[in-house]
Amino acid sequence: MQNVDYDLRSVQESRDLARMGQIATEKIANYTEDQIDRILRNMVSVARANAVSLAQMAVEETDFGKVADKTYKNHMASVLLYDAIKDMKTIGIISEDPVARTMDVADPVGLLMGIVPSTNPTSTVIFKSMIAIKARNAIVFSPHPSAAKCTLKAATLMRDAAVAAGAPENIIGCISMPSMPATDELMHSKEVKMIIATGGPGMVKASYSAGKPALGVGAGNSPAYIERTANVQQAVANIMASKTFDYGTICASEQSIICEECNKDAVIAELKKQGAYFMSPEETDKVCKLLFKNGHAMNAKFVGRSPLRVASAAGISVPENTRVLIGPQGGVGDGYPLSYEKLTSVLAFYVVNDWHEACELSIELLQNGIGHTMSLHTEDKNIVLEFTRKPASRILVNTGSSMGGTGASTGLIPSFTLGCGTWGGSSVSENVSPLHLVNVKKVAYGMKNCTTLAADDPTFNYPELDNLTANTAACAASSAPAPVPVLNSVCASSPCAAAPAQTSPANCGSTSAYLSPADYQNNSGISYSVGCNSCSSTQAPAASDQPIDAAQLTDMIDALVKAMKGE
Repeated sequence: MQNVDYDLRSVQESRDLARMGQIATEKIANYTEDQIDRILRNMVSVARANAVSLAQMAVEETDFGKVADKTYKNHMASVLLYDAIKDMKTIGIISEDPVARTMDVADPVGLLMGIVPSTNPTSTVIFKSMIAIKARNAIVFSPHPSAAKCTLKAATLMRDAAVAAGAPENIIGCISMPSMPATDELMHSKEVKMIIATGGPGMVKASYSAGKPALGVGAGNSPAYIERTANVQQAVANIMASKTFDYGTICASEQSIICEECNKDAVIAELKKQGAYFMSPEETDKVCKLLFKNGHAMNAKFVGRSPLRVASAAGISVPENTRVLIGPQGGVGDGYPLSYEKLTSVLAFYVVNDWHEACELSIELLQNGIGHTMSLHTEDKNIVLEFTRKPASRILVNTGSSMGGTGASTGLIPSFTLGCGTWGGSSVSENVSPLHLVNVKKVAYGMKNCTTLAADDPTFNYPELDNLTANTAACAASSAPAPVPVLNSVCASSPCAAAPAQTSPANCGSTSAYLSPADYQNNSGISYSVGCNSCSSTQAPAASDQPIDAAQLTDMIDALVKAMKGE
């Protein structure tokens, strides 16, 4: 038997998944709210029952993060998400304005493609499956090759749970043989109507280039500003909990700490007390050479790693209770590697004189993760208002960025796809939810009489129009052509002279200006001849042999010229 290449089989699998997903999409589009809710509740139950085992699979396969934290991510993507969206209207009339007499009616967008990152391989599948079905869409996943097994397992569990509760077969699909050709095939499939891209910048860019709507995210580089009025102990506790959560694999996690000269000593002391290790310039340089390759690209081998593991690989010795590594930085950009995104347990550290400098520094840092997230710790509301001007889609106050940005510790919708707005090249700036996966139709009743719009509108008052109308009428009167004199000619006595005004020149017997197809064929088209009698069957009068009266001819010509001039 002839062997078929892996990439060809993977492409064929993508095509099959897309076709089956399209059938499921057409079926679920007619489901009711009760049917959808029953499916979601069963998916939550299955996700909860497998939260720990899926987390274990993810850590074993990718070697990223912690089992306990990945378990909580799975919990967020199912239990917390369901609580947030269960009453969300995504079917039929979702809102109505009785005053404006409009209604919003939701329809599903169609088959979705979900791109899954290796940093959150199971929670992303649970999350996207839930929001897809809430909006009555089927979804097909493309896993990261380094997390293919746990991603496929999560997708299979969600599919079986959905089908068991009444969803169509193949409502959730997943590529089992991941490859770039397979992902590209799925992206460009005619069945796929929208792409939800969570992953590296290259994959997100490819999604936006596929020629169809895409919901993608950008890189994060969240600064955390501890302002002088902040509760330093609580601020440090939130930052440490956030940065160490799953060893920093959430893109909203803090990447830099900014404090002021006046509270620097207190911040440093509290960070050390809570397990931070401040590296020397030499140690920082060693860690940076380990973490980055090809410029500022993160070395995948050290994504989601513990500080002890990073320190050991860099050849530096740190205390056993170290929770995060911190490297003081004197600037942003080239020459300051820690000013870029680090999805691991390493932070940059900056000191400024006041909030004005903190603003400028935050903007500089956000240029390396523009549009994503930033946090500040303060008791001054005016400071919060100042920082709302920063180019970040999530401005988080007195909370950790990882938990706050994803909606775990804030009132934001729980989400693992965080839009970055046009700053970061995203089509959305919010946390992606089921409302991004529906088409909203507007129903609008007429409220005004179309025939009298201008007359009934008290704001429609333009005197220039009255003057324009009067001038137009005057011009028309002054330029009216003089009546053409009836000339003493053969035409005056022609039978055509008494013809009704509506008679067609081309067909005297018809009152229509146009021939029917049958008439056209019978007449072999429109005929033309000369003289007034062209519309009559009467022969043209014979030429007269009387001599021409030159004076009469001259008078005729003068009369015609005057008529043409309008005299």
